[in-house]
Amino acid sequence: MPRARLWAAGGALLLGAGLWSTVAQAQIYTCVDAKGRRLTSDRPIVECLDREQHQMGNTGTVIRTLPPSYTADERARLEAQRKLEAEQRARVLEERRRERALLIRYPNQGVHDKERAEALAQIDEVIGAVNKRELALVAQRKEIDVELEFYQSDVSKAPSWLRRKLEDNEKQMVVQKRFLDEQAQEKQRINARFDEELAKLKQLWAANGVRTGSAGSTSSTSSTSSTGSAATSR
Repeated sequence: MPRARLWAAGGALLLGAGLWSTVAQAQIYTCVDAKGRRLTSDRPIVECLDREQHQMGNTGTVIRTLPPSYTADERARLEAQRKLEAEQRARVLEERRRERALLIRYPNQGVHDKERAEALAQIDEVIGAVNKRELALVAQRKEIDVELEFYQSDVSKAPSWLRRKLEDNEKQMVVQKRFLDEQAQEKQRINARFDEELAKLKQLWAANGVRTGSAGSTSSTSSTSSTGSAATSR
């Protein structure tokens, strides 16, 4: 046989041996099963289908890692778990965004107290206007009562224009009282919101080294009591 053919045949044998070595190397799998046993095989291991398996090289290095093989139900549960975790991460990120926004808006308690006072002052201004309207309605009712005396306070004997005037006055008084109740509830909502923000802000300020406390702080207790006093005076 010519020497060239001998070299070609030898090269083919070496190449085939190398390929077989690579194939053999690529078929070594290892894992630790549910009982803690380390298993090794030349193919994916059935006992470890629910956990990771490592494909090893001859030197003991990991060539690649096979993920667990899940059933349809297991994949659905895993997907639901991943979705839940993603939602939780999104909530955490949103909470951090809100915290940064709060710190930017309220760098200290003085700013927060001032905004609370301004919000409450707007409600108090509306309440003051309603109180004036209510006093005007009370004065109007007294005038109506004086006119009704001519009819011995018998509304049925009064002319239609006077009856309409009385009916309108009574309706307006009901509207004004309902509106005052709504404004009192709005003040409570405002104080509740600012109280909740303040509790969170105190933690954030402390974490950022900001001193809390303000000489002009507006407490929800004092604001609520002032609202109650206004309602009592009416």
